[in-house]
Amino acid sequence: MTETVQPEVTVVIPCLNEAKTLPGCVDKALAAFRSSGIRGEVVVSDNGSTDGSIEVAQQHGARVVHATLKGYGSALRKGIEEARSEFVIIGDADGTYDFDDVPRFVQKWREGYEIVMGNRFQGGIRPGAMRWTHQYLGNPMMTALLNLMFHTGIRDAHTGMRGFTKDVFRCMDLRTTGWEFASEFVIKATKLGIRMTEIPIVLGPDLRGRPPHLRSIPGAWRNLRFMFLFAPQWLFLGPGIGLVAVGLTLVFWLVGGKRYVGHAALSINTMIFGMIFALLGVQIISIGVFAKAFSYSENFDRNERSLERWLTRVSLEQGLLAGAVLMFIGLTGDVWAFWHWAIRQFGTLQDDQVRLVIFWSLWFFIGVQIIFSSFFLSMLGISRRTYIGDSESR
Repeated sequence: MTETVQPEVTVVIPCLNEAKTLPGCVDKALAAFRSSGIRGEVVVSDNGSTDGSIEVAQQHGARVVHATLKGYGSALRKGIEEARSEFVIIGDADGTYDFDDVPRFVQKWREGYEIVMGNRFQGGIRPGAMRWTHQYLGNPMMTALLNLMFHTGIRDAHTGMRGFTKDVFRCMDLRTTGWEFASEFVIKATKLGIRMTEIPIVLGPDLRGRPPHLRSIPGAWRNLRFMFLFAPQWLFLGPGIGLVAVGLTLVFWLVGGKRYVGHAALSINTMIFGMIFALLGVQIISIGVFAKAFSYSENFDRNERSLERWLTRVSLEQGLLAGAVLMFIGLTGDVWAFWHWAIRQFGTLQDDQVRLVIFWSLWFFIGVQIIFSSFFLSMLGISRRTYIGDSESR
């Protein structure tokens, strides 16, 4: 293929010191292009190799680009940006993926799919190709969690071989640099409603004869951390609502007096813990709302139409009013309790009085939290041009 011919497919291979296995990957991809009559190119995205990988790649017919930022995701992004075709297929340089499968990815693209994922569990994993902890625990659990949180419907979300159009890749606006790149890819594709499919592929053993660059536990943690940060409703809102529910239940249950669970007596101390749970829950919910607003305004989560409607309907003044009402109710109750304490010449507080102080103080503190949270949410929206609570500005 000459430089003047526009390729229709690009195979992008991220590379960091892969001189031993890279030639076979490049040769297979180019051979697949020739055998299937596809106009294609191979782009090797080098991430700082020092073992001659660059020279080997060029000798075997690949075009080399240089990713200056370290990381698997950074190398992939650079290679994809430099691709001259409409459809891109990515695959690792360690010999584990069979680039003879390239035409099958292209076929699915021509059928109208914008993303084609290779499924290793459907196609087969050869002996020694994947650690048993990854095959039976890590990958299945991560994919199951991804589907639970984001409903992707993909059965092998962390495969290293996948194809997609450059337009789709631009729309996804991927940000991550490590192993979590694979999760971000699938999550954003799902949220954008992109048409995806999977095809079975075979995963072979690593042919490099050395440990992989990726460290399993740190990589898995980064992936898990990303998923939770991308879904504040799981990290913040769910636990926060749970704590508020438990806290308020305890407070309302105990405000009338001592309760018994079996032979255990629950009274003021338990009520105090209920108050703490409720306040902690409100704080966590507030942080979750801030995170959702930030995620939306930064285009990190573009499919939050319900959030957009809510943000424009709830104004700063409404938040301040709700907080002020709760604060006033709580303050009134505390003043009433203080007045009765003063009538008794500030003697020892009885248990029923302590319960009332806890009850009314809870609403006072929640009101204060809502007021300051409303101010911060409004400031966050203005600084990010989300115009929270100002539908006329949209």
